[in-house]
Amino acid sequence: MESETSKGNDPRDEIVEHLGALRAFARSLARNPATADDLVQDTIVKAWSNIDKFKPGTNMRAWLFTILRNTYYSLHRKRSREVADVDGEIAGQMSEKPAHDGRLALGEFAEAFATLTDEQREVLLLVGASGFSYEEAAEMCGCAVGTIKSRANRARKRLAEVMQLEEGDALEMTDAATMAVVNGRPAA
Repeated sequence: MESETSKGNDPRDEIVEHLGALRAFARSLARNPATADDLVQDTIVKAWSNIDKFKPGTNMRAWLFTILRNTYYSLHRKRSREVADVDGEIAGQMSEKPAHDGRLALGEFAEAFATLTDEQREVLLLVGASGFSYEEAAEMCGCAVGTIKSRANRARKRLAEVMQLEEGDALEMTDAATMAVVNGRPAA
C-alpha cells in the first residue's frame, strides 16, 4: 500500500498556507508582535512534530488554530504566575501615540477590544475576523455552539457599549476584519 507522503499528499505542505491567518490570530490574542511570532513558531513546531495526529481530510486551519489557542492559554497561565511590570517602565516604553485619524479609530477599537474577556476576544476573532462558522469555533474551543453564539453576542454588545455606538452607527476609517468583529458578518 502506497503511503500518503509518497503520493505527494503530505499534510505538512498545507501548513504554510495558513501562516498569515495564524499570525493575525496570534497577534490579536497576544497583543504583542514578538509574542505572537513566538506563538506561531511554537504552533508550527507542535503541528510538525504531531502531524501523525492530524486526520487527513479534516480542517487543517482549524487544527492549527486550536494548537495556537491552547499554546496561548498555556503561556497565559504561565505568565500569570510571573512577576508583573509593577512600575510600568517597560509598558511605558512600548506605547506610541497614533499618527493619524485611522490609527485613532483603530486605537479606540483596540482599547475597547482589550476590555473583553479572553473568551469573548477569541470568539470574535474566530467567527468575525477569521470567518469560521459558529460550529467550527465551538469545536475549536471545545464548547457548545450556543456558548459561542452567546459569547459573541455579549462581546459585540460590550464593544458597542464601550465605544458608545448606537445601532446603525458607522465605524469610519477601519478595516474589514474590524467591521466583521463588530457587526458579526465575515470579513470580505
